[in-house]
Amino acid sequence: MQGTIATFESGSRSGTLLLDDGTELAFDAAAFDASGLRKLRLGQRVTVEPGEDGRVRQVRIPGVG
Repeated sequence: MQGTIATFESGSRSGTLLLDDGTELAFDAAAFDASGLRKLRLGQRVTVEPGEDGRVRQVRIPGVG
């Protein structure tokens, strides 16, 4: 799934993104840490990997890694 970063809190390494259908989806520090990224910026396009429980498992930049 792809979306756009809506919020990102660098201290907690968590935030929210808006999927292409307009659904807001939260991600936690574990999903951010799994990506290997150091930061995200508002408006940045990302790909997310959902887990079986519906939570985000990983946030990635499309075409990177």
